Amino acid sequence: MTSTVPNAIEHADEQQPPITMFGPDFPYAYDDFLAHPAGLGQIPATAHGTEVAVIGGGLSGVVAAYELMKMGLKPVVYEADRIGGRLRTVGFDGCDPSLTAEMGAMRFPPSSTALQHYIDLVGLETRAFPNPLAEATPSTVVDLKGESHYAETLADLPQVYRDVAEAWAKCLEEGADFSDMNRALRERDVPRIREIWAKLVEKLDNQTFYGFLCDSEAFKSFRHREIFGQVGFGTGGWDTDFPNSILEILRVVYTEADDHHRGIVGGSQQLPLRLWEREPEKIVHWPHGTSLKSLHVDGEPRPAVTRLNRTAGNRITVTDADGDIRTYRAAIFTAQSWMLLSKIACDDSLFPIDHWTAIERTHYMESSKLFVPVDRPFWLDKDEDTGRDVMSMTLTDRMTRGTYLLDDGPDRPAVICLSYTWCDDSLKWLPLSANERMEVMLKSLGEIYPKVDIRKHVIGNPVTVSWENEPYFMGAFKANLPGHYRYQRRLFTHFMQERLPEDKRGIFLAGDDISWTAGWAEGAVQTALNAVWGVMHHLGGETDATNPGPGDLYEEIAPVELPED
Repeated sequence: MTSTVPNAIEHADEQQPPITMFGPDFPYAYDDFLAHPAGLGQIPATAHGTEVAVIGGGLSGVVAAYELMKMGLKPVVYEADRIGGRLRTVGFDGCDPSLTAEMGAMRFPPSSTALQHYIDLVGLETRAFPNPLAEATPSTVVDLKGESHYAETLADLPQVYRDVAEAWAKCLEEGADFSDMNRALRERDVPRIREIWAKLVEKLDNQTFYGFLCDSEAFKSFRHREIFGQVGFGTGGWDTDFPNSILEILRVVYTEADDHHRGIVGGSQQLPLRLWEREPEKIVHWPHGTSLKSLHVDGEPRPAVTRLNRTAGNRITVTDADGDIRTYRAAIFTAQSWMLLSKIACDDSLFPIDHWTAIERTHYMESSKLFVPVDRPFWLDKDEDTGRDVMSMTLTDRMTRGTYLLDDGPDRPAVICLSYTWCDDSLKWLPLSANERMEVMLKSLGEIYPKVDIRKHVIGNPVTVSWENEPYFMGAFKANLPGHYRYQRRLFTHFMQERLPEDKRGIFLAGDDISWTAGWAEGAVQTALNAVWGVMHHLGGETDATNPGPGDLYEEIAPVELPED
């Protein structure tokens, strides 16, 4: 639903700066870094043309490769499946090609300003995403315990839902200094951000999301906690996150990552695909007209990596599925970190033992989606008896959990995301085929909308994904459990390698599961930029004095360090 989080803008003048994903763990202005005319840095001319392995062709890998190419390096991208990673847009067999389904990332907050830099760079358009009770959503139905409520705004729901919204606002204010942190993030007040967050990290690292609610006087009612878990804030119910660290949730609400979402017109996978083919205007060493595609044989990335090991001279040697063996001075690993434990044969010497521990402890959330194409947005038809939309964006405690209605105009075919679920709710679908899933979902929705024959509007076969069952992912996104802050810090700060033994340098971790904002494409971009800075520094390069990079300012803004004993 629309955010129930108190918004600092409501209590200040309209000139207050917008929120961005500017921390709170690492309050570095990635958007300013990208926008600066001096660029991201330079490497010595003697290093021009040096090959750098980039393992993983998702958004993080493609961004890193693109920026390394601009510096005059030669990124060699390895990809096991397809360019895009969890930015995966698919069509429906036999249907209009304009009908697409977002199997992974599908909605992006305006606070993702580094991501927006690349969306603008490749000329993509965005439009408001129809989340629960969002302005772009004609209507929302909340269906709990067999009772349905139709709403166009929060005020249309029964009083108990407004009570829950108020309880969440109070909980955040009293337990997490929400207004103070929100203000500091807007003003990019680094000392204040660090002061507030240091106390909260120490206080809350061991606390679950659910425990945080239970400790609040505002949520003393079990009924309120239950409703909040099933309906939530922003995009819907959050009870699947209840076992996770409350710090993960605070990162989302402080930066408004769950608010005002926009979708990418034509599909999110266009972003990495367009970057792959883009010919930068400003490029070093390479001739104008060079792209990542042109630097790769037949315009395709290398196949899956099967082995990673260190060799003499502190080099990184990569073996791929074709049996090709190449050795590099530097490498960036952007695939899901669990791949290092299962799909890729790795030397223990790749990383320090405490980093291996952090990789092993990474906790991934399961997630499933199922989409069907329909002949038109029939949900906008009006019920003759009530005058309401015959069907609405739906939040429910039934098997579907969240149903989203996606259209491109009244006279065009449309798409329904029949179900979007996480964790245990996702695992319930795992043994079922796409058609079996559709049957269960149509039955559940039929109980909410007995007058609506959804099936008669379906014009093609359903498409589905369970990310935990995807062999190169094994989960949708990272979500720290209580006590995992130290592990996440090790992974995020891995790009700062001067503190590592010399024989542990040269390979850099990136990707959204390395970031503090996992599950958001912004985290993939930010860690890619960290890794680019790391490779540049490793090869003897530096940033312009007027545009310091994340590593240059690291000591001033380093994440809170908790004791290890």
